[in-house]
Amino acid sequence: MPRREPQYPTYLTHPTYLYLSIRFLILITPFAMTVTRCLCYPFRYKRNVTELVDGIFIGCSFNHMVTDGTSLWHFMAAWSEIFRSGGQSVSRPPVFKRWVLDGYDPIINLPYNHQDQFIERFENQTFKERFFSFSSTAISKLKATANSECNTRKISSLQAVIALLWRCITRARCLPHDCEITCSLMFSTRARLNPPLSDGYFGNPVHIVGGKATVGDLLAHGLGWAAFRLHEAVINHDDKAIKEEVESWIKCPVIYKRIHLFGANLVRAASSPRFDMYGCEFGLGKALAVRSGCTNKCDGKITMHPGREGGGSMDVEVCLLPEYMKNIQSDQELMSYLMID
Repeated sequence: MPRREPQYPTYLTHPTYLYLSIRFLILITPFAMTVTRCLCYPFRYKRNVTELVDGIFIGCSFNHMVTDGTSLWHFMAAWSEIFRSGGQSVSRPPVFKRWVLDGYDPIINLPYNHQDQFIERFENQTFKERFFSFSSTAISKLKATANSECNTRKISSLQAVIALLWRCITRARCLPHDCEITCSLMFSTRARLNPPLSDGYFGNPVHIVGGKATVGDLLAHGLGWAAFRLHEAVINHDDKAIKEEVESWIKCPVIYKRIHLFGANLVRAASSPRFDMYGCEFGLGKALAVRSGCTNKCDGKITMHPGREGGGSMDVEVCLLPEYMKNIQSDQELMSYLMID
């Protein structure tokens, strides 16, 4: 019988860019779309190993409708484990059984007649991106400051860092003091459902929550005040809130476009420093750096990564309009924490 191709194939390509060095990619310099295409893909899932003059770049792309960051890095860890074990086993296999809200059909009809009603094409825009590296000592100080100002111990390191950037980006934008601004966080709902989903649940169970404030209030109060707004938004999104949001969407389904997800008065945090990005090893030692692609970027997007040195350090990729990036690079509050070794 002829070999049957899978309905949804994956792709593995191996281009060469021997005129590029690893340093070129790590520094996030503007590069041609030909290189961007070797790192970002329109498929449901694709792998790419790009050969450079002094190393390799392993690229991996999922359609976000299929999986979230938790599952992406679960896959990368499994891929690394398969390599290291010679293909013998995977210690934490993915869980493919789908979660469906009780009382509803898992198949949902979308209210569209043509794909052009919901497909949005990528448009290359002029943003500046920069990585800010926070040492583990700086992270500890940020967390301690935020909790001390709120007289609590509940604020996490991640919430403290995002709150700092919320304040700094808002200052850099020079918005009117009565303008309302939002800082949104994307997080996994696996552990918040009752009963909870497995950590290995392979899919896209993420929700977005946000803290809101006027520019005047955000900048007049301290770091802890901003961090507590984010903390409250997260803890209030419990099992009941999650299921109500899912039910609301099922009753009136819509595919969100960029205009719904990004805005001039918004700071959006994605990814997580809790993902084991540097634990994925393929026989060449620990990776030199982790970078995200060009899609889903906007003014005010911050992407969280663990620091390469570990120990609770964080690397944060910040995407801003050029004039705002210039302003934030001289923000005294931000620089005071970045200078802590």
